Amino acid sequence: MRGIAYGVGVGPGDPELMTLKAVRLIRENDVIALPGREPKETAAYRIAEAVVPEIAEKELIPVYMPMVKDRELIDREHREAALMLEEILDRGKNVVYLTLGDPTVYCTFSYIQHYLEADGYPVELVSGVTSFCAAAARLNLPLVEWDEHLHVVPAVHKLEETLDRPGNYVLMKSASQMKRVKEILRQSGRQVCMVENCGMADEKIYRSVDEIPDDSGYFSLIIAKEK
Repeated sequence: MRGIAYGVGVGPGDPELMTLKAVRLIRENDVIALPGREPKETAAYRIAEAVVPEIAEKELIPVYMPMVKDRELIDREHREAALMLEEILDRGKNVVYLTLGDPTVYCTFSYIQHYLEADGYPVELVSGVTSFCAAAARLNLPLVEWDEHLHVVPAVHKLEETLDRPGNYVLMKSASQMKRVKEILRQSGRQVCMVENCGMADEKIYRSVDEIPDDSGYFSLIIAKEK
């Protein structure tokens, strides 16, 4: 029988936000896949290791995902990653693929999942705490109340977004163009907060557009609320 590929969210950074199910699956299975060239250097591994130290003794599989815009190259890398996992699944072993946050929200495992399912392999997703929920909690800030809408927008600078829809916004994957993003935020007139590296040792909190540095790190999440 083929093994099961699990896409498991380990949360945004704080090891205490890992779910009991994620911990159990890591403990019960021998093969752990991680998104990066060196598994033990990935953020997902460091989070999991703090709770499940025995992960160090598992078979760790690196799944490299290049940060490039060439869609053909990206698709090829995803396909090769799926084939690599399929070889393990064909031996009847499960694969636990660890990912930051939740595996249903802008997760690289999603692309591998499509190939695995197309090839007839069973896949199960295990939810984790999302980065924007963790960031809002860290700020003691309700994301939405009453009948407010919530808009989750990736790379807002690419869309020439004006942030003029009713409700509140979560901006993800915008750090590379933070100067432009800050201009968009100022024009919106919204209440702005940002958490960088939420739940990690080097976490930083910013409570206005002017506080946010132009050189913010990759794991920067912005919440923009109606005043």
